[in-house]
Amino acid sequence: MRIVILGSGNVAFHLAKAFCEKKIPVLQIFGRNETALKEMLEKFNIPYSIKELSEADLYIIAVNDDAIAGISKTIISENALVAHTSGSLPKEILEGNYRKASFYPLQTFSKSKDLTYADIPFFVEADDEKDLDLLKDLASKISENVMISDYEKRKYIHLTAVFACNFVNHLFARAKEISDSQNIPFGYFLPLIDETVQKINEIEPRSAQTGPAVRNDQRVLKLHEALITNEEHLKIYKTMNESIKKMYEL
Repeated sequence: MRIVILGSGNVAFHLAKAFCEKKIPVLQIFGRNETALKEMLEKFNIPYSIKELSEADLYIIAVNDDAIAGISKTIISENALVAHTSGSLPKEILEGNYRKASFYPLQTFSKSKDLTYADIPFFVEADDEKDLDLLKDLASKISENVMISDYEKRKYIHLTAVFACNFVNHLFARAKEISDSQNIPFGYFLPLIDETVQKINEIEPRSAQTGPAVRNDQRVLKLHEALITNEEHLKIYKTMNESIKKMYEL
């Protein structure tokens, strides 16, 4: 099967790396960022192009959501299967006369961070049973956790991921702003962060909640509010505590 990856960002990089590790041949990587494409050529020995798109059996579009429809128009082969990697868009966003699908890996990707691809859940969708089997087979070569999911379910999977990953990471970034402002090494908090994440592998998140809000400790809550001088930090602190109180009806 001839595979072409469209994109040069984090998801495209990791898909190329995962395919390379499993010795799944990739015919070409197509994109606009030649510096990033050269890096993937050097790392994975996959040819690239910024102009000519090779003829392939499967095109995997791994670009920002806003760019998917536009880049999908560059694929003119009517015999191809084209899949995007977005969690928040239907396969119908693809604009062409080819067969349409989605190939969504549920993970946060950064080029600088190694991943265990076998642990990543992959959600696949296609109209044709043969195409679905093809995508399941491909994903199964990378991951031990492959599922079929239509768009109606997938968009809620992506929404949950934003709460569980993107929002949490933003809180880490805000927490580091506070520790930096007081010259407190952020490394002090890494064991706490690690334990918080590890704990929900064994305990329901709702049952694992600790802290002054779930205890309704007004003295500590007021003390913290008085310490916060950054308006954005104070807004987040109050909003999060109100949400915790509502969940536990305090």
